[in-house]
Amino acid sequence: MSKEKSKNTLSLTLRILIGLLLGIACGALIPEKFKEIFFGLEIISDIYMNALRMMIFPLVFCSVVIGIQGIGSISAMGKIGGQALLYFISTTLFASFLGLTIPRWLHLGYGVNIELAKSNVEPAKFTSLLDTVKNLVPANPITSFAEGNMLQVLVFAIIIGITCMLVAEKALPFIKLVQAINDISLKVVEGIMYITPLGVFSSIALVVHANGNATIVALGQLIVTLYVTIILYILIFYGGIVKFIGHFSAKRFFISILPAALTAFGTCSSSATLPITKQCADDMEIPEEISSFTLPLGSTINMDAVSIVMSFMLVFFADACQIKISFGMFLILILSNTLLSIGAPGVPGSAIACFAALTVIAGLPAGVVGVYISINTLCDMIATSCNVLGDLACSVAMKRTVKLDNKLGGKATQEPGAIG
Repeated sequence: MSKEKSKNTLSLTLRILIGLLLGIACGALIPEKFKEIFFGLEIISDIYMNALRMMIFPLVFCSVVIGIQGIGSISAMGKIGGQALLYFISTTLFASFLGLTIPRWLHLGYGVNIELAKSNVEPAKFTSLLDTVKNLVPANPITSFAEGNMLQVLVFAIIIGITCMLVAEKALPFIKLVQAINDISLKVVEGIMYITPLGVFSSIALVVHANGNATIVALGQLIVTLYVTIILYILIFYGGIVKFIGHFSAKRFFISILPAALTAFGTCSSSATLPITKQCADDMEIPEEISSFTLPLGSTINMDAVSIVMSFMLVFFADACQIKISFGMFLILILSNTLLSIGAPGVPGSAIACFAALTVIAGLPAGVVGVYISINTLCDMIATSCNVLGDLACSVAMKRTVKLDNKLGGKATQEPGAIG
């Protein structure tokens, strides 16, 4: 990474961090009677989020198609896709185990009295996962774009990318068009980056104001423990993957990814953060062939932190309600948590329906979902940051484990000791 890029990354990070801190202070200190201020912040936040979402789907579609062309062969793409899938599923399984184990060791829920709140949330059903598999191939791709179905858009892009690879030279005019759209999308994202500090300020101020200080204090111990666990998971687990598998400087990695991490923290959406995540990957010189595939895929199925959050909450509420989780149920919850986490979309609040489903499996009172909703956003902020960093850690690791012979038309080869 050049000195100029490094300087720009640090400058953006500092501005986002200032926006984040000022937003927290604004949300906590400005009285309720100044409703006009929060009304204005809501408008700014909506405009910023819409600006990010505006570029998600064209960027995902174009980058995946272009990335597949850069990989150069179907067998090479299979290696990249196989490694990415194995990475995401393995880390999510480990995260589920960690999230169920640590609260049991710390006895977080013992002696806690909670007032169960009512909830009308419909639990996510496992049949929906089967439906997801059946509906992977979109019957109408235009509808997939319009309805924001990321998984279908991703599959459609892979199908088009592979087909373009097969028809070779005949697809060149289309590839040039896609490349042009991709360049335009990246330029728009570059402009959005300038207003990111303001967007994060508005989003986080609304989050803090909506939750209120009472909620934060009441469940403070649980939140603090969860945050410490996820931060250590990021530093030790992702840092280890980057250093020992990717042979990449962990220090440089954590400096480079700060804009994406802080944006994800403020917006609670890994999908909306995707354009900025791509910028961070470019700063770390991750090949386009890898990042254009792993980042969109990761924003859809990589939910390590969601698994940790769900597991934490299950154990906490089970202990608080004096419900014992057996070893057999423990294993069932790990698998169920992993499957539901992978199926959760990368948008704010997606974990609520997953948690509702897990409470049914664990035999917890339905009222615990209402309590969880009150702290969901606080959990979602750190979880989204973790998920985004997991996508980038995977890309850094695969930069070494998948060797690209050349930039255009090269074939990917797998190094000894690579994932998958």
